Order: sequence, then C-alpha cells, then structure tokens
Amino acid sequence: MVISKLGIVAASQTLAAQAGAQMLAEGGSAADAAIAANATLGVVEPMMNGMGGDLFATVWDAQTGKISGLNSSGWAPAGLTLARMRSKGDQTMPQSGIDSVTVPGAVRGWEALHQKFGRLPWADLFQPAIYYAEHGFPVTEWIAGQWRESQPKLEAGPNARQVYLINGHTPAMGEVFRNPAYASALRLIAEQGPDAFYDGAIARAILATSNRLGGVMTAADLSAYQPQWVTPLSTTYRGWTVYELPPNTQGIATLEMLNLFSHFPLGAWGFSDPRSWYVETEAQKLAYADLYAYDGDPRLVQVPSGGIISRAYAAQRVKKIDMSHAGCNVSPGDPARFNSDTVYLSAVDAQGNIVSLIQSLYQEFGSGVVVDHYGFALQNRGALFVLDPHHPDVLAPHKRPFHTLIPGFMQKGSVHIGFGIMGGLNQAQAHAQFVSDIADHGMDIQAAMEAPRFTNPSFGGCTFFVEDRVPPAARKLLRQRGDTLTLGSDYSDVVGGGQAVMFDSASGVKYGASDPRKDGEAIPQPIPLPH
Repeated sequence: MVISKLGIVAASQTLAAQAGAQMLAEGGSAADAAIAANATLGVVEPMMNGMGGDLFATVWDAQTGKISGLNSSGWAPAGLTLARMRSKGDQTMPQSGIDSVTVPGAVRGWEALHQKFGRLPWADLFQPAIYYAEHGFPVTEWIAGQWRESQPKLEAGPNARQVYLINGHTPAMGEVFRNPAYASALRLIAEQGPDAFYDGAIARAILATSNRLGGVMTAADLSAYQPQWVTPLSTTYRGWTVYELPPNTQGIATLEMLNLFSHFPLGAWGFSDPRSWYVETEAQKLAYADLYAYDGDPRLVQVPSGGIISRAYAAQRVKKIDMSHAGCNVSPGDPARFNSDTVYLSAVDAQGNIVSLIQSLYQEFGSGVVVDHYGFALQNRGALFVLDPHHPDVLAPHKRPFHTLIPGFMQKGSVHIGFGIMGGLNQAQAHAQFVSDIADHGMDIQAAMEAPRFTNPSFGGCTFFVEDRVPPAARKLLRQRGDTLTLGSDYSDVVGGGQAVMFDSASGVKYGASDPRKDGEAIPQPIPLPH
C-alpha cells in the first residue's frame, strides 16, 4: 500500500493519478483530484473512457460523515425507439455504430461534483489532460495491448482511423501518441464550461456526426440532460457497512451476493478452502439472475431494489444453493415481497474526504463513432438496452440503460474505503470478492486488490473464468460440482483491474492501492515547496 498523512489518488494510469495528486498539492479537494484524473484518463487511456461516456461517483464527506451518490449516466435519444429498431429489422440492440450511442453524461457529472465539492477553479482541472493531448505521452503496457485489440473497430471509421491509428497501426508500448483534436475539446470545456459540450460547439459537432451517420440525436437530447444525486444503498457484512449506487447500476447484485455470503462461515473456512469459492460462485448466479430480471431505470420502471438487498430475501434465496451440485439454470426470485423502500479511480484528500469514481465508454472505444473535429469516441451504452417490450430494460426515449458501472464504498468504525473494479458484468461480483477478502480474510486493500478472482462473463450459466492463482483444490471442486472453468493467467484483466483508497479517521492516515492488472498507481499528494 501507499501510505501518507496527506491525500492519495489511485488511478488506472500513472499520469492520470499524478494529475489528481497535483490538484491536491494545489489545495484541491478529492473531487477536484478525481475530475483532473478522470479528464486525463480520457487522453491516456482512450479506449476505456473520455468525455463521450458516462460517470458515477460516491462521495464521503469527512466532516459530516454523509455519503452522496452521483448518477451521471445519459439517456437514449428521444428518437431511438423500439419501433425504429424493429423497422430496421433488429432483434437485439446493435453493439456498435450510431444506434448504440446514448447521451454522454460525464461532463455534466464533472460539473455536479465540482459545484458541490470542488475548491479549485474549474479550468485548472483540465490543464494536465490538455497538456498530454497536445504534447503527447508514451503509451503504457496494458493500454497498448488493449488498443491493439481494438484495431478492427478503429479501421471501420474514417475519424477513428485518423485519430487513434498512427500510420495505420495502433501505438506500441512506449510510442508517443498525441490527440490535438481532443485537446481542443478539453480547452473549450475548460474555458466555457459544460455548456460547450451540451449546447455549444462540441454539441454541434456531435449532432453533425450523428446526422451524417443516420442517427437520431437532437439538440434537445443533449441540452436537456442533467445528472441525478441519489442515495446509495447499503448492507452490513461482518461489521462493515457496504454502499453501492441504486439502479440503473448493478450495485444491487453486490449487496445481494454479500447477504448470501453471510449465511456461510467463509472466514472460518479460509481463503483457500474450496467451499468458500463454491459458495461465492453460486451466490453470483442467484444475484445475477435477479439483476437481469429486475434492473432498469427507476425513473421509468419499478425496480424492487429494497427486496433484492434485504436480509429476509437472502435467507430465502440462499436455500437455492446446493452444496453438492452447481446450479446452472438459476431462475430469478420474487424480491418484491420483501421490498422495504437501488475507467475507475479513487481519491482521498488531506482532510479525509473520499471520492470513488468510475467512468467508461462501455466497450473499447465505445460505439466506434469518433466525433468530427474533436477526437473523442461516443459511448455504446445503448447496446445494453433490450428489445423485449416486457423487460424492465427495454429501449425507450430518454431512458437510461442498465449500467455496469459501480463505484464502491465501505466503512467500519474509523476505517473508510473507496474502491472499484472495472470490467462490465465483472464489477458487482468483483466488488463482493474484494469486500469478502477484507472482511472475511483480513486482507489489506492492496492484498485484496491483488487476490485471485473469478468472473462469470454473462448473466447466467455455469461458465466461469478464473485466474490460475485460484487454489487448485477450489478449481477441482467447482468442476466436480458442474461448473465449466476457463483458466487465465496469474493476473488477467478479464477479472478487471481496480483501485482503492482508505482513510483511518482515528489516526488521520491515508492508504492507497492499485491493481497490477492495470497500468496504474496510487500516488500520494506531494508536499508544497517554498517559493
């Protein structure tokens, strides 16, 4: 772990973490640091995030102890309707292209964070990102590999080819990449504020790009968008209170998994005990069956979140776990009967305020559509809608799709942890494993971030990807009881990469952790030098 009395920023790329730490050194808050780090990530890790994507954050205020949640996920254009997709002959949502694009929420999310928790001038937060976009940066190891895998998507569009390929190839590790068009967009936002994106020159470029490709986004779709402050949901687990954001995120699945874990003595069994791994994989199947069946935009559909995360529901649901045979065709439960009320980085400042922030384009380079003149990709979050009119996540105008992004937070006594682990549907199950590693097995945040993980890449079934550091006895037991395992390398980004910060309010000491499955680092706030 990185340990300091001052602030710490942990991000998936070192230059971005450093940008955040620099804001702390200038007197900025954790929110300022998070915005600067996130804006820089859009430059240095462009396949994963950028201003064309969405944003979620959980903020813990050290002075008041209050926890706030920010849902800055965008909605479908008003013209992107079920009837439109049916008329085009689509049976499922496209995974790329202009019809997968939803309104980006990130820039309004930065604004909301800054207005409520920022200290530094807005324009200062974007200077590191502008610098790296203009002057260039050497591409790092993990990012170079992921960029290379995206070459076919980038070759498909003229803007993407021009911006993200160098002489027809993706940048190699150590090769300097520049994006002056993106620097222009960042400078507009720094100088004119978020309105440049939603009402100004960038908005006009987004609409021109969409129109050229046959899209349906309008000026009203962009200008009317606003993020939403929400109340995080929580459960208690082994004395810890664990918080996740409500739907349309998948945070309810993490909380349901933890409630199911609580019925088994995972700590007494131990981390290497095959029974621990079996229980966690079976709990994942139950929670994700409910996630698929019920999650959606709570502004437009009724989501039984309170029931899904209730202990009474878990006590009923846990009976479905057969310790002798894996459940491969798990059905959703009936949580409504129990209803009681839904690129990751983290930053902690010198005062102990914590921002847990996650932002993404969804799949690598999102929709593959790169905006004319401004060098950034638009997200493909619309790909997560379904075209079944009876499903809670059915496509509808100005509806937010089911969202994989979740920023995590947990606390016990004087210890407060902001954490997150990336990777689509991997996130909720990775959060639950991280919490268990700390609460059941006594790991510190760096050990828990490095611990071997499993992931089921879909909503159902008995197919799991596991790192080869998962104990052989556990892998044997899972196979014997009916699961199919794909064995990965010792540190695989298939199970996601994450970051975490921790603040002990009793001692005033901060801690940072960074996942070796990414190019990131936890960087402490430097001390000010006398001038």
